[in-house]
Amino acid sequence: MESQLGIDEVARRTGLTAHTLRYYERIGLIAPVGRAAGGQRRYAASDMAWIEFLLRLRTTHMPIGKMQAFAKLRGAGDPTVPDRRQMLEEHLTDVLAGIEAMRQSAAALQAKIEHYRAIEQSLASDSISDEGHVNEHGKSLRARVRKTA
Repeated sequence: MESQLGIDEVARRTGLTAHTLRYYERIGLIAPVGRAAGGQRRYAASDMAWIEFLLRLRTTHMPIGKMQAFAKLRGAGDPTVPDRRQMLEEHLTDVLAGIEAMRQSAAALQAKIEHYRAIEQSLASDSISDEGHVNEHGKSLRARVRKTA
């Protein structure tokens, strides 16, 4: 017999709240879950696998509306496999573009960090050799430090 989990255990394992799990079921992201004799939700391994996939989609920033559309196609069965594949391919293209944009942004941040490190080193070496002195433009080192911030 297949092992089944209660909503609290599923929440613990997935990091979702019980409220979120019920919400996902209500909006059609999760098909109606089996119930125990007392009416408590009982999640099967297949439910867990689907929830884990939903979490992957959420991690990739797929909008909830698209997740719902995907879940609806999934619920319609095998005839929708080509539509589901196409939907995931399109989303993957968006995800990869986002990753590239993040990579470029990370590189820009790294360059700015290196720029500020160079300024810090310059200020540190200036303060060692010129501490308390006025530079060639008539500004004290302390004024330069405040302006750089």
